[in-house]
Amino acid sequence: MYIKPGHFSILWLALGSLILVSSSAFADEFTKADLERWQQEYLTVVKQGREVFTDPNLGNNGVVCAQCHPNGANIHPETYPKFQQQLGKVAPLWEMINWCIRNPLEGKALSADDPRMIALQAYITHERRGVKLAPGKH
Repeated sequence: MYIKPGHFSILWLALGSLILVSSSAFADEFTKADLERWQQEYLTVVKQGREVFTDPNLGNNGVVCAQCHPNGANIHPETYPKFQQQLGKVAPLWEMINWCIRNPLEGKALSADDPRMIALQAYITHERRGVKLAPGKH
């Protein structure tokens, strides 16, 4: 087969497009096993979050998050990011959690990527599952 000059790049473009389309056609389809594994991983972190939420060692005075927020009450993660008066700025949930750790719990702030912070956010958000997102709402 003879390919005229200039047609070679068109052929490669067509072939590349075909490969791209065929390889990405199912990229967003997950198996039942994938979904089950992801749900189990998530629920494991939620459980860890509940443990951190009730851990008197998170702070230095024996106070736990659950004393002020039983079962994550009155935290409203669905409203973050929002203006938080205590912080004087619009903040994500993890910054407000740190405010609580530093102040009422008299503890040391956690980094945003600390596994305990991620677990706390997972637990708090899980407790409000099904509630419509409302960023910025007070």
